[in-house]
Amino acid sequence: MDDDDILDTLNDLIETCKDGEYGFRSCAEHAKSGDLAALLTRRAEDCRLAAGELQGHVVALGGKPETGGTVPGALHRGWVSVRSTLSASDDLAVLDECERGERSAVAKYGAALEKSLPEPLLSVIERQYEGAERNLEQVRALRDSLQLNR
Repeated sequence: MDDDDILDTLNDLIETCKDGEYGFRSCAEHAKSGDLAALLTRRAEDCRLAAGELQGHVVALGGKPETGGTVPGALHRGWVSVRSTLSASDDLAVLDECERGERSAVAKYGAALEKSLPEPLLSVIERQYEGAERNLEQVRALRDSLQLNR
């Protein structure tokens, strides 16, 4: 990969992280459970930190880092708001939307890992990919738990 391809890959992941940050914050705002809202706020912060880490690597490579999310991410957050409003801010609906966002993040990170990235970028992206997978597993477990308790 040349530097432009690496920068494009990193900037795509930054947008994914920003989508995750904004998405988790939006879901936290619509969560009824205070514990769920706190958890989602922590996940938003994790995404913010991940974006910052990637932005630092973009700058180190002489590039201009992305600072925002994607159009599909903004549409997803809008859907979170609409769906939560329609379902009276149901935590199950909030977790469904979080799961959708995290599935997308895992897919984007997986695609990035298929590229020939140099170290230490590969290690950073692998670690962040594992974090996205943990987020996805946690969201699914919480959603499944809520479904069982209904």
